Amino acid sequence: MNDTPHAAVDVIAQISAVPTILDVVCKTTGMRFAAVARVTVDQWIACGVQDNLAFGLAPGGELKIETTICNEIRDHRKPVIIDNVAEDPHYATHHTPQIYGLQSYISVPIMLDDGSFFGTLCAIDTVPRTLNTPEIAGMFKLFASLIAFHLDAHERIEHERQGSELREQFIAVLGHDLRNPLASIDAGTRMLQRTINDDKSKSILGLMQNSISRMSGLIDNVLDFARGRMGGGIPIEQAEAVPLRPVLEQVIAELRIANPERVIETNLTDALVRCDEGRIGQLLSNLLANALTHGDSGSPIRVRSAAVKDRFELSVSNGGEPIADDVVKDLFKPFVRASDTANASGLGLGLYIASEIARSHKGRLRVTSSPEETRFTFSMPLR
Repeated sequence: MNDTPHAAVDVIAQISAVPTILDVVCKTTGMRFAAVARVTVDQWIACGVQDNLAFGLAPGGELKIETTICNEIRDHRKPVIIDNVAEDPHYATHHTPQIYGLQSYISVPIMLDDGSFFGTLCAIDTVPRTLNTPEIAGMFKLFASLIAFHLDAHERIEHERQGSELREQFIAVLGHDLRNPLASIDAGTRMLQRTINDDKSKSILGLMQNSISRMSGLIDNVLDFARGRMGGGIPIEQAEAVPLRPVLEQVIAELRIANPERVIETNLTDALVRCDEGRIGQLLSNLLANALTHGDSGSPIRVRSAAVKDRFELSVSNGGEPIADDVVKDLFKPFVRASDTANASGLGLGLYIASEIARSHKGRLRVTSSPEETRFTFSMPLR
């Protein structure tokens, strides 16, 4: 177990079954002191205690490791059970009973899943007790296993928490390290566009701006993919019902500027929708980018939104070759593209991100594809 010995006191305190286990141990055996101890090479620390003997140990209290039988159990990892010290051929002269005035003793090792030794479940008394029976030995082993189970579960949860924090740090660093230099390039090209007059230079700068926009979209998709796969879904901020039309029109306008040779027809509703409008704009941007990449360049792309009963629907359709059936079934998985045409670009995350945004809004994204058109339709509750 990767912790300091004293940290084990806090971990044991979080296991609600421990006080009950110690109480049952005392009532079943008649022993007046029972404890869960963390035992290392150089420390014996009481983590959970029931003391009806006035032994004087509380959670966090320590005994000198060399004075304990648990120190020996750490080496041989076997239970030690003593009914009557005075009659026991090995322990009658042992230093531990003499130091603490013990006449009865039972201790079993607590072993973790990885084979490491945590410590012991033990009980002591100053008078003889009948302990060395299959029932009592079995009870102690069962309780030791139960404590080990909880310790292993705590360790797994802690590892997952640390892993989650590390993933969040990775996402933050990735966003910072990729976005900042890209923002500098974007600012530089925009400044040059205001100062350069010749058409050839303006054309080159326009191409650079388009590349920057695509790179920004790739970064957004990579970050959302990381959050979605590592952090349990794409986060959304649901506001009160908002008009989506302005957001959708802005997304369409930006892609029209970046693709002046393409025709994008629209028919948008003014309905109010309770949603994360930024994420819905991202969903439309991904669907439009997919249509621009894979659709027939000579056919118009049609964007339609409507309020149908109690649902909001948004669709993007384009002409071109239909998507093969074997591709459709995996189309919303990461790194899958609608086609492998020469102009295909990106990581194949756009449709996956769009479907995750739909799912986060308790909606769905579906696709139909025929020789006449390919249509992606997003549907979600209006409220």
